[in-house]
Amino acid sequence: MRITTTTLSCGTPLVVETIPGVRSAAMTWLVPAGCAADPPHLEGISAMWAELICRGAGDLDSRAHADALDRLGAGRSTDVGTFYLRLGATTLGDRLIETFPLLVDMIRRPRMEENAVEPARDLALQAIESLKDDPQQRAMLAARARHHQAPINRSGLGTPEGLAAVTRADLVSGWARAAVPGRSIIAAAGAVEPGPLAAALEGMLKGWTGTVAEPAMGPAAPRGYAHEADESNQVQVVVVHDGPPEPSEDSLLEKVVVSVLSGGMSGRLFTEVREKRGLCYSVSAGYRGDRDYGAVSAYVGTTPERAQESLDVLISELVRLHTPGGRVTEDEFRRAVVGMKSRLIFSGESTGARAAALAADMHKFGRPRSLDELSRKIDAVTLEQVNAYLARRRMGSLTIQTLGPAALNPPLVRH
Repeated sequence: MRITTTTLSCGTPLVVETIPGVRSAAMTWLVPAGCAADPPHLEGISAMWAELICRGAGDLDSRAHADALDRLGAGRSTDVGTFYLRLGATTLGDRLIETFPLLVDMIRRPRMEENAVEPARDLALQAIESLKDDPQQRAMLAARARHHQAPINRSGLGTPEGLAAVTRADLVSGWARAAVPGRSIIAAAGAVEPGPLAAALEGMLKGWTGTVAEPAMGPAAPRGYAHEADESNQVQVVVVHDGPPEPSEDSLLEKVVVSVLSGGMSGRLFTEVREKRGLCYSVSAGYRGDRDYGAVSAYVGTTPERAQESLDVLISELVRLHTPGGRVTEDEFRRAVVGMKSRLIFSGESTGARAAALAADMHKFGRPRSLDELSRKIDAVTLEQVNAYLARRRMGSLTIQTLGPAALNPPLVRH
C-alpha cells in the first residue's frame, strides 16, 4: 500500500491510497458545511443540503443523475458531521474517474430545485421526530448539547424551528458560500492511481475558488446533571467526561483505557454493572477525539428500580481507574490491544473505511496515516505507559444526563 498527497490547483488536498489486490475504489469528499456552521436561525440547513445534493446536479435532474450513477455501479451516501458535510462513493476502480464528474456536479452544481425542498425538509423533520422512539440517542444528544460548547454541541439533525425557516434562497446562497475548496478534503482508496485521478480532477475543478472560516466557539458549556422526564419502563444514563484530542500522544492510551472498560463481555463495565450485579440490559463506553478536543461517553440502559445503583456503580468504575487498586491489569491490557489490532485490520479491508479515515486524518493531523503506522503505534504501547497515563489523567467537569420516569441523585465526583 502507498499513500500519495497532492494539493490541487484549487487548494484542496487530494489523498490517494493505492491498495493492491482489490478491485473496488472509494472516495470521501469533506466539504466545510457541517452543522457547526449552520446559522443559529437556520439550524438544520446542513441536513437539508445532505439530502438535496443527491437530488439532481449539473444538467441532470434527480432521476437522471441517480440513473447515471447506478449505471456506473456507484454506491453513494451523504451525512453531516460537526465541521464537514461528507459525500462518499464506492465503485469499481476502473470506473472511479468516470464517476467523478457526477460527484463534482453534486458539490459544484447541485440543482436544489424548488420541488425538492419540501421533501428534503420533511425528511429532516422526520429524523428529529424519530428520536421519540430512540431514548438512548435522545439522552446521548442531550448530554452532548450540555457537555460541549456551542456550536460543536449540535447533533447535525437541526431543530424544527430552524428547518421551518429555511428557504430555497437560503439553501442556494448558503451552499455557494460553504462548498468551497478552502478547507475541503478529497480522499480515495483502493484500485486507483494518484496521477490519473489528480489530472482528471484538475480539469473538473478548474475555476473552483474560495474559502470559509472555521466556526467561532461560544462560551463554556454548562455540564453538570440534567434529567429529561420520560414515562417509560426504561432509564437511560449517560456520563461524559473530557478526553485528549486525537492528535495528542495520549489519545492512543485513552483508547486502550476505553477498550478495558468496554471491550465486549470481558470489559469492566459489562462485568461490574451487568454480570456481577445484573443492574442493566446494556452498558458501554466510547472515546471520540477530534482535532482540538476529545470526550469519553459512558452509557447504561436500565430499569427505574435499578437506575440509581447503575449510575453509582458506573461512576465508581470510571473513578476507580485512577486509583492504585483500579489500574489496568496485564490480562486486560492484552485483550484491549488485541481488540484494537483486530478492528484496525478489519477497517483496512474496506476501501470505503480507508478513504474516510484518510480524509479524517487530514482534518485532525494535517497528514494521512497508513495502517502500518497505526499498527506500529499500537504495538509500541506498554502497560506501564497506560497506568502512568491513568495516574495523571483528569476527567474534568462531568456531564450526567438521565432520561426516564424520575430524576436520580448524581454522586459527587471530585477528580
